[in-house]
Amino acid sequence: MITVLNDDFSQLNDFLHSKSFSKIFILVDENTHEYCLPVLLGNLETDLVFEILEIEPGEEMKNIQTANQLWEILTEMQADRKALLINLGGGVITDMGGFVASTYKRGVQFINIPTTLLSMCDASIGGKTGIDLMHYKNMVGTFTFPEQIFVYPKFLETLPYKELRSGFAEMLKHGLIADEKHWENLIHISKLGFEAVIPHISTSMEIKQNVVQQDFQEKNIRKTLNFGHTIGHAIESLCLNQGNPILHGEAVAMGIITETHLSFLEGLISEETCNIVIENIQKYYPYLDISDFKNDEIFELLINDKKNTDSKINFSLISGIGSCTFDYQCSKKNISSSLDFYRKMNDA
Repeated sequence: MITVLNDDFSQLNDFLHSKSFSKIFILVDENTHEYCLPVLLGNLETDLVFEILEIEPGEEMKNIQTANQLWEILTEMQADRKALLINLGGGVITDMGGFVASTYKRGVQFINIPTTLLSMCDASIGGKTGIDLMHYKNMVGTFTFPEQIFVYPKFLETLPYKELRSGFAEMLKHGLIADEKHWENLIHISKLGFEAVIPHISTSMEIKQNVVQQDFQEKNIRKTLNFGHTIGHAIESLCLNQGNPILHGEAVAMGIITETHLSFLEGLISEETCNIVIENIQKYYPYLDISDFKNDEIFELLINDKKNTDSKINFSLISGIGSCTFDYQCSKKNISSSLDFYRKMNDA
């Protein structure tokens, strides 16, 4: 399902020639239109008619209004069920494009061509599509696999440092939940950059894909991929609602720190392991100011997390570096203590 593209994009062209698509639609945002679309079009070999669908960049665009606009455009352009949607972009594009494709006319085929580190290692893999509802992350969506995922690592050369660092958080998470060696390799990167992360992308992709293959619809082990995301998503949602959106990886890094501390408070890991993880996350990620958010506000979002049942907050917490437990219910006191612990880090 995942193919790393050569410079001539021959694998992508072979895929297009092997299918009977009626028309191609390419979904981009303003950034991928400028930096990545010319590369794709310059290597695309097809006689099929194609149309470009462009949206503004940013998480705030991942909503039902944007989805509705895209559905309307597809309808106006007479897209049928044999059409192909190519999602060329980061996590917002692959989440949104997958959702639009999986619901339009009850499903048209789509492929993902991730252009950010976050989408290469995480968002484009696994068949989760979705949009945000109000300020709740990924509240509406489907489980639908893309036909293929084509990865062209050189797209990362176009990324700003903050976007690269955002995706790196998901790679670190993969090591923490499933592969201690991967974690060790990542934390020994002294200067985070395109060339430093390239050798480790395939391992992160394999970790994510392996977990998904075991549990596509997130009934059990796939929940471990949510480590760092329960609190992280809550903070990301509050920032979005405040009109001050943050990058997903920044929220995940904050979530990894708080949920690592929570793992320690719950007796799942030692204080030494807790400190090792947190110190290494801090090497790459600055403190995220959450002083505007009260614990009660955060709890309200935690209760509405889609992983929960019977109004109980289900966490995925590490039980060591390279192992993770899921459906773990923590005391409210320990959750509050972990949030307070993070706030105090800014005073240290």
